[in-house]
Amino acid sequence: YKKPELLATKPNQVWSWDITKLKGPVKWTYFYLYVILDIFSRYAVGWMVATRETAVLAVQLIEETYLKQGVKSGELTIHADRGTSMKAKTTALLMADLGIIKSHSRPQVSDDNPFSESQFKTLKYCPEFPARFGSLMDARAFCVPFFDGYNPEHRHSGIGIMTPEMVHYGQAEQVRAQRQRVLDAVYAAHPNRFVHGRPTPPALPEAVW
Repeated sequence: YKKPELLATKPNQVWSWDITKLKGPVKWTYFYLYVILDIFSRYAVGWMVATRETAVLAVQLIEETYLKQGVKSGELTIHADRGTSMKAKTTALLMADLGIIKSHSRPQVSDDNPFSESQFKTLKYCPEFPARFGSLMDARAFCVPFFDGYNPEHRHSGIGIMTPEMVHYGQAEQVRAQRQRVLDAVYAAHPNRFVHGRPTPPALPEAVW
């Protein structure tokens, strides 16, 4: 089995999605967080928290996110692991109807969805992340401000220390130019502090695989 390489050179070309468990109020109880991530911008284009993991809810989220982002048929690939909801017939039919190309992790490869896994790690290593959630409403109450802050505020090393929102909505070049102007002013005032010459901001991604 050889998985085809996925390439994104702009937002809304390749999305990654996954579901993670959030511990409920007592042992063996869980809530389920569904997240769809754009791999080029790292922007969380869609998410939801539910009491169960089902293909019906996944289909609802994918369709709503697809329409909200204004994606056209044939433009988008969605990558996921080989979970039940990801491989369900209802999910496959929706993608076919919308003209979405589907991609799955390689068989028996547990870490073949790195963008989603990294984003879940960011969520769960957040200092405010609780050991357990007392209710579905508690889980949603935590996730709303997290995602409201993640997209416009989280500085990501993989996208030149930009926020996902800056890259997703085409603001990154302007922000980088402003950073360069600030660095140039500092360099002009104190060139002796820069032993390697004129400083430049981190590069922006040209393509993501």
